[in-house]
Amino acid sequence: MFIIVIPVIVTSCYVARFFYWNKADVKDHKKFPAYPVRTGEKPFRFVSMDHIAPTLPAGFKTEGKFRDIEEFLDDKNTLAFLVIRNDTLLYEKYFNGYGRASVIPCFSIAKSVVSAMVGIAIEEGYIAGVTDPVSAYLSGFKDPSIGDITLEQLLNMRSGIKYNEGYRNPLGQVAKFYYGRDLDRYTRNLEVACPPDERYQYVSANTQILGMILEKTTGKTPAGYLEEKIWKPAGMEFDASWSYDSKKHGRTKAFCCINTTPIDLARFGRLYLPQNAGKVIPGSWIEQTLTPGTDSRDDQGYPYNYHWRIPKKNTIFAKGILGQYLYIDIPRNLIIVRMGKNDGDIRWPELFEGLTENFSQSGG
Repeated sequence: MFIIVIPVIVTSCYVARFFYWNKADVKDHKKFPAYPVRTGEKPFRFVSMDHIAPTLPAGFKTEGKFRDIEEFLDDKNTLAFLVIRNDTLLYEKYFNGYGRASVIPCFSIAKSVVSAMVGIAIEEGYIAGVTDPVSAYLSGFKDPSIGDITLEQLLNMRSGIKYNEGYRNPLGQVAKFYYGRDLDRYTRNLEVACPPDERYQYVSANTQILGMILEKTTGKTPAGYLEEKIWKPAGMEFDASWSYDSKKHGRTKAFCCINTTPIDLARFGRLYLPQNAGKVIPGSWIEQTLTPGTDSRDDQGYPYNYHWRIPKKNTIFAKGILGQYLYIDIPRNLIIVRMGKNDGDIRWPELFEGLTENFSQSGG
């Protein structure tokens, strides 16, 4: 056993880190080097009001086990739960010692942030459009057919890139991308398994390539571009950070690893509401995001478009491992943020939908 395992660990340091840290958790922002994302001098303030605790939807009152939503949220390993309507903070609750200033990795919610950044980069002329192939901006891939994939196919998870998204395999590509120290090498060694646009397959490498394109075209790290184009203009309250692979290479983990507070994640969400469309994120990009052009659906059946899931018309949500969610109901002008230690083994979007009626009748 030792003859087999030790050489693998010695030659593949990401495997050693996989076993040492075991799995992703909410302390991961302290494990990896990160670029700062600084806020501006004048943060946007939500209107505060007395919290109106929502009533749990019937399907989540498991045999009368939970008296109220706070008991439910705590039981489901939630760290933060926020509901905002019409820029009014209706409900804000933290658990397990966390508070408003607590930083939590948002994991794959970063993919939706990258999508917004691509939209901004297109409006600014750094990127010509989503129909451009990767080869218009990047070269040097082991498999040259990666250059034929369009940015839109990357955004819709229809690239055809061969990639195993399994999080429990220490020798898999997710472990390599997450724990490894040379993202450029891992990304450029990728191969295409099937023709682009043939089918949907959730592949974190797609977002990594988009992040590399953003850095190449803007001349800024994704963290720097995020700070300049979103964090400061949106009036974020707290500094954030974006983890990268190693001090030697400094390649941002674009597919994950934005570390921020739940309240600032909500501020990002409000940029998609009609009263803010076009102020930071181009209105045309938001419209494209809300209008699926393919049959892409995730493993829970939700339509997937431009790195967002669309449970119903004009409602989108971003999702990260461990049950991190940013849910935006545009017609109701309502935002829900849930951050947790794990997903609590429930389908959070169904809970959010069950709560929106309650809150839409509330003040704000």
